[in-house]
Parts: sequence; structure tokens; C-alpha cells
Amino acid sequence: MTIDFPSLNTLTFTEPESGIGVLQMNRPDRMNSQTVEMFHEYLVAGRALRDSGLRALIVTGSGERSFCAGFDLDEISVITEMGVREFLKFQETATGGIQSIRHLPFPVIAAIHGPATGGGFALALAADIRLAAPTAKLSAAFVKVGLSIGELGTSFNLARLVGPARAAEIAFTARIVKADEALRIGLVNHVVPSEQLLDEAMAMARLIAQNSPGGVRMSKRAIQRNAEIGSYEAALELENRGQALLTRTADMPEALAAFKEKRAPQFTGR
Repeated sequence: MTIDFPSLNTLTFTEPESGIGVLQMNRPDRMNSQTVEMFHEYLVAGRALRDSGLRALIVTGSGERSFCAGFDLDEISVITEMGVREFLKFQETATGGIQSIRHLPFPVIAAIHGPATGGGFALALAADIRLAAPTAKLSAAFVKVGLSIGELGTSFNLARLVGPARAAEIAFTARIVKADEALRIGLVNHVVPSEQLLDEAMAMARLIAQNSPGGVRMSKRAIQRNAEIGSYEAALELENRGQALLTRTADMPEALAAFKEKRAPQFTGR
């Protein structure tokens, strides 16, 4: 299946293997920093990929210097000159862009090298899995420019990953969290050598792609939705419905047959 991905100015997409995509921020000369245009293009990319049939997506920055250094300060005057309603519209566009990546129905893996700052940090948090090179430097940084961590879903995602106390420290100090600490506190899943970062992300994506597409997608939905509800009973209700739906797919009986026959299952996603 050929993915009809649009030509964009700040993002590039490739499919190095069938079912595994790579979305790159493509402003290496500016450390892949974000612009108003890039936030809009996140939304365009999310829409293009949502029904693409991908099994996993890797998000990373182009070049060797940075994952994403946050909002490009050369464009900061664009924001400061906006009226309140115009700024709210921009915020909704920016938030919608990050949300469109977070809500892709298949797993998203962030491959982080160098700075992941501000909005770049928010994008990394929006991924399901984070792999970091030793050069990774994660920072909320919003208070340094007079804003708060209540930006692009950061306050929601960070607190759920590392807990409210650690999230508060990271938010209030705006300090840099290096790769080794990020691993220790659960902010990233693994730290891997810089030269192996993309290879490790591809290996993770292949492991995911070996499994039932419906099962993986329903698992992602359960994890995300259950982070947003405060009741164990509601979580069980969501899980029960998801499992009931999956028993009606072709992949579940195929998996059981493959287990009995001691062979690899042939998943179709139907």
C-alpha cells in the first residue's frame, strides 16, 4: 500500500520498511526548531498517516545536532504581536498538531538525540515510547520565556510519566534532564549509542509489527484512554469492550492456530 504523504516544508516522511514509517523534522540548520508552519504541518502529517496502515512510526530530528530545540526564537515576535483571540487560535493549531501525532492509532517511537526542548519536549512526551542517545537533553524550558508547563499537553503527559513531584521540579526549574537521569526516572525507555539510535528504533518498530495490528492498536487506545479516566471500573469497561471486539477479528483465531501449530502467525489486521 502506497502512502499518499504530502510534500511539506518542515517535515519529511519515509517508509524504510513496509509498515514502518519515519517522520523527521527537517530544519537541521535551526536545530529542527518549531515554527508556526511546522505546527500546522504536524496536523497535516497526522491526518495523512492516520489511515495509512502503518504498524509503527518513528519521529526524530534530521541532522546530528538535535531532536527539536523548541520554538524558533526568530519567530517569537510573531507570537508576542498576536492578540488574545489570535494567540488562542495559534495555540489550538499547535496543540492540534501535537495531538494528531499522539493520537495516531499505531505506536509512535521518539528517537531523541541532542536537545528536546519546550515544544520538542512536548512532542517527545506525545510518543508512546522514547529512545534516547547519550546526547539527549530534555527540558520543559517554558518558564524561561514567561510561559508555563501548561503547554502542548506537557503538564498532562509529564506528570503521568514521572509523577507530579518530579514534574513540578522539572517545570519550575526548567533544568535540563540528561539521558541517564531520564532513564532512571522513567522519562525515556532506553538509552542507546548515538550511532545506533535509529537502528534501535527500527528494531523496536519491527518487534511491534510482528504482533496483531488490532491488538496493538487496541492496547494503545486502552493505555491512552485509561490515563484520562479516574475510575478502575471505567478502565475495566474500556478493556472489556476492546477485548470483546478483538475476538471478532481474523487475527485472534489465526494467532491461536499458529500457537498450536508452532509457527509464526500471519496477521492481516482484518
